[in-house]
Amino acid sequence: MSLAPSPAKFDLETETLIIGAGAAGLTAALVAREAGQEVLVLEADAVPAGSTSLSAGLIPAAGTRFQRAAGITDSVAEFAADIQAKAKGENDPALVQAMAQTAAQVVEWLADRHGLPFSVVENFDYPGHSHRRMHGLPTRAGRELVDSLRAAAEAAGVDIICNRRADRLYRADARIAGVRVRSPEGAETVGCKRLILACNGYGGNRDMVAQHMPDISRALWFGHDGNRGEAVLWANSLGCETRHLGAYQGHGNVAHPHGILITWAVIMEGGIQLNLQGQRFWNESQGYSEAARAVLAQPQGVAWTIFDTRIAAIARQFEDFKQAEAQGAIRTAGDAHSLALATGLPESALAETLAQTAQFAASGQPDPFGRRLPPQPLQAPFVAVKVTGALFHTQGGIVVDPATAQARLQRGGVLANLYAVGGAACGVSGSADSGYLSGNGLLAALSLGWLAGRHSPA
Repeated sequence: MSLAPSPAKFDLETETLIIGAGAAGLTAALVAREAGQEVLVLEADAVPAGSTSLSAGLIPAAGTRFQRAAGITDSVAEFAADIQAKAKGENDPALVQAMAQTAAQVVEWLADRHGLPFSVVENFDYPGHSHRRMHGLPTRAGRELVDSLRAAAEAAGVDIICNRRADRLYRADARIAGVRVRSPEGAETVGCKRLILACNGYGGNRDMVAQHMPDISRALWFGHDGNRGEAVLWANSLGCETRHLGAYQGHGNVAHPHGILITWAVIMEGGIQLNLQGQRFWNESQGYSEAARAVLAQPQGVAWTIFDTRIAAIARQFEDFKQAEAQGAIRTAGDAHSLALATGLPESALAETLAQTAQFAASGQPDPFGRRLPPQPLQAPFVAVKVTGALFHTQGGIVVDPATAQARLQRGGVLANLYAVGGAACGVSGSADSGYLSGNGLLAALSLGWLAGRHSPA
């Protein structure tokens, strides 16, 4: 990921150049285009997808009309407090406030201006959120979100060119002059008045993962292979400030060996995780990000997630869960004996664990792990899925100005025409995996994309 002086002439020039056509880049493109800017988006893949397509496509936002219609009272202040509480106060308060303030604007703007049919997930809670504020499209799938954003961008006249990976930045004095991109046909240069880095983090760069987050380096990589760390590497060369490079979003509920995400709703509604000895091993309500390390620490790095058919009916609103059912990852058993046969777990240990779990659910008292289980205990028929832990995407990155998403310099101030959004920027998940609040990834994508897109550098 090199830097070079600006060439005498570029093959192509544009006003706003965006690297990456995921949720962050496409949101920035839509906003910039609406502001009257000439916009070009370069995407390394054959079609826009990125990390967004691998997610549930849920965006946390507080105080939206969708919440009010569902009878949910929420506020930006409560949302910001939840973000900081999960990250143990490690985030820049100004950045938290900016993201929390912006999220509702972006969701309603996408709905009103571009017709995205958002609704609130109303039938279960996400860990760390004091209110139900996750907004998603009908399938509850990231693929639908990125496809909808792409369609909106194209309808707005945004040019998106795929199969183009940027591998060099050109600098002219204190500004970015353009980039070099590689394609199957060769190399070309693109000049710009400003550059928005929306190329996500570095989860696909195994050397960087091993350097910054060795505890998850052997986990299943469940993110997008295109996340190779260009933004951070360029930032280092440019003297930009980076922070919290050890932060990441993990997930401890990926069907194994199928590689399908199982919604954390199955846990929040009362599901539990058992190791191969048929025993629980942690407080599952802490969150799905820290679940990755908890599951990977178990024998063979796997666990069984156990719930029931009531909970499965809730999970079925997610397209991924329906795919897992179709591929045979989800097993149903009429009683504890059948469940032991279906999973291979020791029957006596399994039966004891189920009985203890039911007792604590009924009592309302914290269990030995400190979890307060939902009052409705698991009941036969039971449902089980074998899972492992995975790395989804990194959360650290370039430190940005909270008002504009411009990249901050180590010496102070900003690099005026360079922006970082989504996973390319330092998010609001603190310094580790446990600071990740559900939806933080798409929160950074859409809110920072909005802020960067609407800003006009001097």
